[in-house]
Amino acid sequence: MPIRVDIVSDVVCPWCVIGYHQLAAAAAARRIALDAVWHPFELNPGMAEDGENLREHLAAKYGTTPEESRAARDRLTTLGASLGFTFDYADDMRMWNTFRAHQLIDWANEQSRGHDMNMALFAAFFSERRNISDNAVLSDVAASAGLDRDAALGVLERGDRADRVREKERFWTSRGITGVPAMVFQRQHLVVGAQGEDAYGRILDQLAAEQPA
Repeated sequence: MPIRVDIVSDVVCPWCVIGYHQLAAAAAARRIALDAVWHPFELNPGMAEDGENLREHLAAKYGTTPEESRAARDRLTTLGASLGFTFDYADDMRMWNTFRAHQLIDWANEQSRGHDMNMALFAAFFSERRNISDNAVLSDVAASAGLDRDAALGVLERGDRADRVREKERFWTSRGITGVPAMVFQRQHLVVGAQGEDAYGRILDQLAAEQPA
């Protein structure tokens, strides 16, 4: 049986990308199937519609200097490449509001495409530097994930997933989730932060040993 992993994440969170790919690598090495289900968390719920320059955003939020920002981006780029993911950072890269993206993932989850949608959004933001707050862009990303573009656009324009996503965000924050990635294995074991392939491997070994024969 696949091991279920509920992943609380934001699509502009680089450590969510790293953490998932570390987990996936550990699972692949053990031939363990994962059932990854993604849940919404906004790192910047007050982000304006037109976004912010990424370097300026990090400086204002965390006090990150330009040198620290460059070093962090270089580290993530190298780490991502080792896991088969492309981070294509640039000085003019922007941080975007992700609330509509989470609505699209919520819709895709009901069609068993939530994981594909989340992966496509990671790539759209980090690898392609696309505006993932824009409905047209989001609809194109949905199509690339195997979903109907017009249906996706309708979901976004109607906004009928907004209340559901807000409720789900409150659910996770009410349970103490203040940072992401936060992974809940088999609906029981919470692990926060990107732990590394070895640590995820130990977790998977333990869970596999507990699986019924």
